[in-house]
Amino acid sequence: MAKILVVDDETDLEVLIKQKFRQKIREHKYEFVFAINGKHALEQLELNTDVDVVLSDINMPEMDGLTLLSKINEQNTLLKAVIVSAYGDMENIRTAMNRGAFDFVTKPVNFEDLELTMEKTISHVQQMRETMKAIKENNILKMYVDETVLNFMGGREFESSLMVNETVVATVAFLDICSFTTISEKESPDTVVKLLNEIIAQGGYIDKFMGDAVMAVFRGDFHLDRALDACLSVRKKVAELPNESGNIFFTPKVSIGINSGEMISGNIGSANLKRLDYTVIGDVVNVAQRLQTIAKEGQILINESSYEKVKESFNCNKVGEVNLKNKSHPTMIYEVLD
Repeated sequence: MAKILVVDDETDLEVLIKQKFRQKIREHKYEFVFAINGKHALEQLELNTDVDVVLSDINMPEMDGLTLLSKINEQNTLLKAVIVSAYGDMENIRTAMNRGAFDFVTKPVNFEDLELTMEKTISHVQQMRETMKAIKENNILKMYVDETVLNFMGGREFESSLMVNETVVATVAFLDICSFTTISEKESPDTVVKLLNEIIAQGGYIDKFMGDAVMAVFRGDFHLDRALDACLSVRKKVAELPNESGNIFFTPKVSIGINSGEMISGNIGSANLKRLDYTVIGDVVNVAQRLQTIAKEGQILINESSYEKVKESFNCNKVGEVNLKNKSHPTMIYEVLD
């Protein structure tokens, strides 16, 4: 059974939640705990240490949802929060994501979408807990940065498991949506959220925002194929934005770099300073970012290794060899067309 903490000063939401999910509550699939603001939520988390997911509004008295996100990230890195708010402007979305929000749902709430988001978040939390448990005794980590092997020594067994990391095979995509900030100013919040949800729909998660760029990670079966499908969909959605807005002077474009392979996944930072960032690092990640920097507007670039894996499923065009930073040999790159 999944335990979910709902944080909202509007008591009507509690009634709606109990009505919409009454069957799942009776079947003991969900258990809900409620709080009226961030301060109350922290008190509830102390009483309910087995909470899996937090659904939180932004605008609340005493302690708002964004402050609550920071507190949760400091106290429990395995607990994931989904923002459920009418404040869907890009500034709030980016602040929430940068403070550790797993996803963002706009009000008025579509409960079918909310349940799908809850299930996805619960599954992610359970996978993280299983991973942490499985590798708890591993205190020697290999971190590949620009092909240099570094030994990250824990020094002692991490009782809290905060700093445990794992080697995974995954796909990383860097999407530089030119004038992303401008899009958020000119388009509705739903348009911006839908762009991000194209990534989430393919099982990816948004690792971080860097200026106008989004770093997304895809794990599991067919992670490279799903990453390409998501990026093709984002490119299509971005290309349609001028027609939707009717502004002939505003033509956003997207440039994308994708790479797939082995990387380190986990909490990177300082446990003592409570500055941890759950992310992926390594040479594969660096190459994806460098492919994005050389991609032209509208281009999706991959290297030869990725091309060999997807050439039978996707239409690609050879671009040629390029010199990437800190690479001793030229890299053959391909453009994904469709």
